[in-house]
Amino acid sequence: MRKVLVTRNRIDGEAVQLLRENGLECIFSPPYTPAPEVIRTAAEERISAIMVSQGKITEDVIAASDALKVIAKHGSGVNNINLRAAETRGIPVYRAVGANALAVAEHAIALMLALRKSLPKLDTATKGGQWLKGSFTGSDIAGSRLGLIGLGSIGRETARLARALGMEVMAYDPALTAGGEDFVICPDIETLAATADIISLHCPLTPATRHLVDRAFLERMQPHAVLVNTARGGIVDEDALADALISGRIAGAGIDSFESEPPDPAARLWSAPNLIVTPHAAGLTPGSERAMATMAARFIIDHLAGKDIPAAFRAGADALGGLTE
Repeated sequence: MRKVLVTRNRIDGEAVQLLRENGLECIFSPPYTPAPEVIRTAAEERISAIMVSQGKITEDVIAASDALKVIAKHGSGVNNINLRAAETRGIPVYRAVGANALAVAEHAIALMLALRKSLPKLDTATKGGQWLKGSFTGSDIAGSRLGLIGLGSIGRETARLARALGMEVMAYDPALTAGGEDFVICPDIETLAATADIISLHCPLTPATRHLVDRAFLERMQPHAVLVNTARGGIVDEDALADALISGRIAGAGIDSFESEPPDPAARLWSAPNLIVTPHAAGLTPGSERAMATMAARFIIDHLAGKDIPAAFRAGADALGGLTE
């Protein structure tokens, strides 16, 4: 059987069975395994495909097996894959666009609600013996202005859910020229930063979006506004965010992904108030994990069988950047 290197401890059993039925065996590599070990495994097993989840797929990993024909992402973000190195070797990289869209959108909405309703503050105070009922006033969800940066499949799901809660949704995405039923187009990112009560990031991490949310962006935000990031960590300058939270420049942030993963336990960001963090887990639900794994498995199977795969699922270095090592 041909071998598929999977850079996580497990994938949904339906995907494993699908691969097996098509003559492919999964070789699991624990998350964030050091590159030399991943390279050794890829070479020794003469892998034909890689299903990427956690960890870096460097140029050396891609070059390790002369049998490698295809790479598929268990998800949509490809900033941990050296796309240029794959292209140089004629190895396509496919991504499971939209497979986890609803799960990530739900997580983003959950962070928004927790921040706007001050749930961490109220939880800590109540457990600590402070009864804030007489002094606390929360924030309305209905009527609040949500600004989305990026309006792909996840952004659109977030817009739909937000509208159901009564939010007013505006979006900024350079690829869009017209609004839709669930949102209006914001003319520029500066206007969105200055007018939204909640800003939620749904764009890919590319050279153009790295540190898109920087000190200048945070300075434009309203003092009562909150930031939610369920996209990629490098989009946010974490030092600038820590400063904005510590100084009270913005009201709070909900962060699911980080510039370095796993993040440093001593990171300065942890000292910031009004911060909710989760371990890049927004898309990890039973339904989305099954969808991501089976979609990635199907890309591998179809490519090895010589079938056409729609260009919308293929990741290119010119558009998405990717890893540079």
